[in-house]
Amino acid sequence: MPDPFDLGVAGAAQEIRDKVLSPVSLAESLLERIDSLDPALKAWVTIDRQEVISTARGLEVELNEKGPRGPLHGVPVGLKDIFYTQGMLTAAGSRIYSDFVPNYDATTVSKIKEAGGIILGKTVTTEFALADPPPTINPWNKAHTPGGSSAGSSVAVATRMCAAALGSQTAGSTCRPAGYNGIVGFKATYGRISRHGVVPLSWSMDTVGILVRSVVDAAVMLQATAGYDDKDPGSANVVVPNYLEEMDKLSDPPRIGLIREFYSDRSSAEVWKHTEDIAQRLAQGGAEIVEIGLPESFATAHD
Repeated sequence: MPDPFDLGVAGAAQEIRDKVLSPVSLAESLLERIDSLDPALKAWVTIDRQEVISTARGLEVELNEKGPRGPLHGVPVGLKDIFYTQGMLTAAGSRIYSDFVPNYDATTVSKIKEAGGIILGKTVTTEFALADPPPTINPWNKAHTPGGSSAGSSVAVATRMCAAALGSQTAGSTCRPAGYNGIVGFKATYGRISRHGVVPLSWSMDTVGILVRSVVDAAVMLQATAGYDDKDPGSANVVVPNYLEEMDKLSDPPRIGLIREFYSDRSSAEVWKHTEDIAQRLAQGGAEIVEIGLPESFATAHD
């Protein structure tokens, strides 16, 4: 039987619903895992251990008396340190906000709590989710970057210090560190997940990101966090489907886009060969690889 910290979101939630695993045991397992790994990896900024265990105990009582609150009941979730969390330090990786404690939750944080999730703590981000190198260490190779700006969230998930964490993406800050750390990074469609209470970098580009270890877990986290929010002017007022049911309906092979221009010229020979090799392996596995181009405006996007 695996240690509780080895479980993904869906697996842990199911074991808790079945009363095979208690929220307290899961929380304790993850805190022990953090204590054994984090000093070397520097993934976390803030963890309120007493609050985590207290919340887990409350959810255990609630489960026994009323049943599960939602799809994340008893599952601890990490938050990139730009998500407002009531009563918890939210510093955005900056000395400017080194003592800032919000008096309300970001919409995503509220939704996680409503779904029964436990806020495990705040993970390291680069300052204001921008370009500075993070102090966080890549767990696979200390000489390599863990990627920014959602470095702490990605490393925490990759090393099983939590099953899921929220990040953000303005350009590549969810998908890049997910790739560098060998996990699943999901950048939701712009407007699908509310950004209310998330420290902004670019209102026209910011999106909330999900960092997990499986696609199923990404679907569970998206189900819990997606939805219209009138507090976010960019929020999309569209119906939220049942993502797990939609996944079950998928029968056609996946279509995967491959962009050569820009990337083939600017990648090292090793990186681009690896990219093409992976595209071939996906094609051999049944995927349809579609070469797509970039709009002219891409040339000025970075500026």
